[in-house]
Amino acid sequence: MAIASEQRFIEIEMALSNLERTVEDLNEVIIKQGKDITFLQKQNHYLIEALRNAQNVVKPLDEETPPPHY
Repeated sequence: MAIASEQRFIEIEMALSNLERTVEDLNEVIIKQGKDITFLQKQNHYLIEALRNAQNVVKPLDEETPPPHY
């Protein structure tokens, strides 16, 4: 009976070790995704600002002068 209990404890410890490693791996993924999200949010902000600035540069179609070949 002691051998069976000891074997069971070893199996539980191995399972716990595997779960701990899985949690560490998932935590690394979450940290990387958080950094990626922050980077993408900054890029999105810069693109929105660039589009707003571009709207100020581009004239409406009725204000555009036709090209010289017309």
